[in-house]
Amino acid sequence: TAKNQGLVGETPSGYLEAVKSPSPEVKALIDSINTKRKQKFKDIAARNNTSLEAVEQLAGKKAIEKSTPGSYIKIGGSLQQK
Repeated sequence: TAKNQGLVGETPSGYLEAVKSPSPEVKALIDSINTKRKQKFKDIAARNNTSLEAVEQLAGKKAIEKSTPGSYIKIGGSLQQK
């Protein structure tokens, strides 16, 4: 829902980032989701005998590709609408 509302965007690193200064609720949501993602990425990296960074980059690329038009993605260092 936060993505659809334009509050957060996907980044090439595989994690969410706030589009603007986040409210405490949005910041807590981002932190929670990113913590869960990092754990999942670590599990995938261990299972595939690869680096966490490689998994993060692949996940980020896929998340950006899957993002719907109008949602925010990070390109060239700034979040912009897809």
